[in-house]
Amino acid sequence: MPELGVNIDHVATLRQARKTYEPDPVWAAVLAEMGGADGITIHLREDRRHIQDRDLRVLRETVTGKLNLELACNQEVLDIACQVLPDQATLVPERREEVTTEGGLDALTHREAVARAVGQLQAAGIYVSLFLDPDIDQIELAAEIGADAVELHTGQYALARGKAQQDELAKLAVAGRRIRQFGMALHAGHGLNYHNVRPVAEIADMHELNIGHSIVARAVMVGLERAVREMKQLTTD
Repeated sequence: MPELGVNIDHVATLRQARKTYEPDPVWAAVLAEMGGADGITIHLREDRRHIQDRDLRVLRETVTGKLNLELACNQEVLDIACQVLPDQATLVPERREEVTTEGGLDALTHREAVARAVGQLQAAGIYVSLFLDPDIDQIELAAEIGADAVELHTGQYALARGKAQQDELAKLAVAGRRIRQFGMALHAGHGLNYHNVRPVAEIADMHELNIGHSIVARAVMVGLERAVREMKQLTTD
């Protein structure tokens, strides 16, 4: 059964809307772990639109499970990661005008920068995952440059309906097999919710799912601890 990483970026988004001190992402992380989260995921963006440097440092001291830091191949943020030492770093694409991450990292186009980032993070003792579309060429490159894991971008699966969704699920399964054949761990995330998560959780050898928006949205109605517990149950039953 896969581990559940809960992304708490949107808690910080709400706080930053008023530039105040609440709601506190650290408190959210505590509640998420109480609800059964195996890890906490945060994205330290170059423009600091939600998670702030202090959040990362305090969470490093308080999270009892895995702390997964999403980041772009930005030297300033890479240096911060190597100082703070999260358990895991997930390299993602980043554009300032996007609302959320819109697709997988293009490691083929940016091979040098990605390879350099992977090397720097691993030299600091950090486990490194690449956030990729279910594209075999991208996955092969991830293996070539020594990534420890690949997180498959599930956005197209989440948007599709009917047969198209089944086709996207099949692509994820094929990509997952290749990831495992290359000896990397299989992760997945983006757009997963309480209605579509189970088929992805059931892909062979799925090790980790990272889910944020759906859990935080439900938490507004039922509370974070319950929202996490309900998602954990869906991914492990």
